[in-house]
Amino acid sequence: MFSQLKQLAWVQKGLHRARKSADFLPAIFFFGGFVWDALTIGRFVTALDLAIFAVYLLSAAVILYLIGRPVSLETESGKFTAIFEKFYSPRLPYFLLQFLFGSLFSALFILYFKSSSHWLAWFTSLVLAVLLVANEFLESEYKRFTLSWALFGLCAMLLFNFALPFLLGSIHAVWFYLSTLMGASLAYWLYKKTPNHLGSIKPVGLIAAILMLAYAADMIPPVPLVKRDVAVGYEISKVEGDYQLTQQASQWWVFWRKTSNDLEVTSGQHVTCFSSVFAPSGLKTNLYHRWEHYDKKQGWQTQSRIGFTLSGGRFNGFRGYTYKQNLAEGDWRVSVETENEKTIAVHTFSVHYVQAATPRVLQLF
Repeated sequence: MFSQLKQLAWVQKGLHRARKSADFLPAIFFFGGFVWDALTIGRFVTALDLAIFAVYLLSAAVILYLIGRPVSLETESGKFTAIFEKFYSPRLPYFLLQFLFGSLFSALFILYFKSSSHWLAWFTSLVLAVLLVANEFLESEYKRFTLSWALFGLCAMLLFNFALPFLLGSIHAVWFYLSTLMGASLAYWLYKKTPNHLGSIKPVGLIAAILMLAYAADMIPPVPLVKRDVAVGYEISKVEGDYQLTQQASQWWVFWRKTSNDLEVTSGQHVTCFSSVFAPSGLKTNLYHRWEHYDKKQGWQTQSRIGFTLSGGRFNGFRGYTYKQNLAEGDWRVSVETENEKTIAVHTFSVHYVQAATPRVLQLF
């Protein structure tokens, strides 16, 4: 009898641990899915990607509409029931919303994250990451509908932020503001068309305002441009379609990388910044390299802003470079920017003068 009670206690303890472990499954599945998306989603946006995202958004719109649409038949309790609750499991629509919003957030976050190369843009990506994790635990909260409308509006705005510049072949700031308003308007329109008007739509307007303010503050990368490579070095040449850049070799104990951003230069030597940025086919604009030197009293000081033309559509990104000579010793950075000074990437390095050339490495881009 004692052994049976001991076995029963062991089983109950095991079940308790299993239930406790199950609480962490959403987070485990999220991070697993995130890693998979990071490895499989390209470093650029394609028309097929946008089409798939649009199907996700349309499916979420249909579910939101059907949840709030009453049916003519009454249940035994005399209350109206939603279409999903009459013919399917009551949890089904909320589970589907969680899946669709999670898929949209995951894919769009990956693309925003890969377009982020400075701390302000990383902060925005961090906020999206928090929403992604939270979404894994919010299935029951979707029944409040206000959250559902807020997430739908945010997904619509983020998707349109990518789609409109992609389709128009322009990254002018006006398209970001217009696409944000389009996403918010879609959410408002769907809310008005939903018969029961469950929840509140007001948070969507607040989210739209926050996104536009964040864009004005350079906290949102200029999507759909995506940084592929940024490097600094010395001489650069073109060999059989590839750029060959001479870079500073890293110290022997830095075994995990071949090159160093601590440049040792001789008097009068060129320092070159090379960048590669993906842009959709048909997009043409000007990019700029902003060269800045750090002054201990005044902070980062712009020394020059040199532009070059970008023509999109190349699989490995559009490549361009600028160079300067007689750089002052100390810390430097080059920001890759759009015409309206939105930051695509930031690369920092240091300059030290030496009497003779030090070990170099040839890199192909």
